[in-house]
Amino acid sequence: MSTTTSTTPKPKTIKAKLGLGHQSAQDVLNTSLSVYNNFFASSFFSAASGAPAPPVDQATLKAANDTLQSTIVAAAGGSKQAITAKNHAKDAVVTLLDQLATYVSANSKGDMNAFMSSGFTPKSTAKSKTPPLSETIKKIVPAPLTGQMLVHLMKFPGAKTYLLQWGVPGPGGALPTTWSSMPVDSLKTPATVTGLIPGTTYVFQARAVIQNGYSNWGDPVARIAV
Repeated sequence: MSTTTSTTPKPKTIKAKLGLGHQSAQDVLNTSLSVYNNFFASSFFSAASGAPAPPVDQATLKAANDTLQSTIVAAAGGSKQAITAKNHAKDAVVTLLDQLATYVSANSKGDMNAFMSSGFTPKSTAKSKTPPLSETIKKIVPAPLTGQMLVHLMKFPGAKTYLLQWGVPGPGGALPTTWSSMPVDSLKTPATVTGLIPGTTYVFQARAVIQNGYSNWGDPVARIAV
């Protein structure tokens, strides 16, 4: 006789948005005050909830916040010594917040309500994608050789080939009156535009060659040649 066992899916860990070391002292203080006001008042992380003791207690975080606040005020005068003290105070608060963030991630057990009660901001799990420059041009980057640009085009349904054009804009950013153009037969590799003058702004446009003619030109994209 065979038996089956059911397993409960392990909740996904919610991580905090950190990187506080790259933020200003005032931004770090604002985050820390939010955590101080929320975390220690949260029922999800209290001793009554059965959660383990946090690695940083309320008095320690308050003292670090008070020190950071006072050093921010003192550093406003521009003294090098005061600025150094402010930076040290910021680093101390960041260290405490990192410890608390790890604790919150582990003990919120995938519960977003519990996590949000801590005052931390959850880290986004969505992968960010760079949007295309226009509906026809994905991106434009400098080529290895001077005076050349690599133009990546967007796929157009039913397109057989594509047409790329470029030119120097007119006065006030008007569209070029004279264009150079080239056919693009494949999107597997970017189109290489050559003969550009470094330091000069060019406007690029593209459209698809379809069975009945052409698609509309995409929005113009300006880039400086290097």
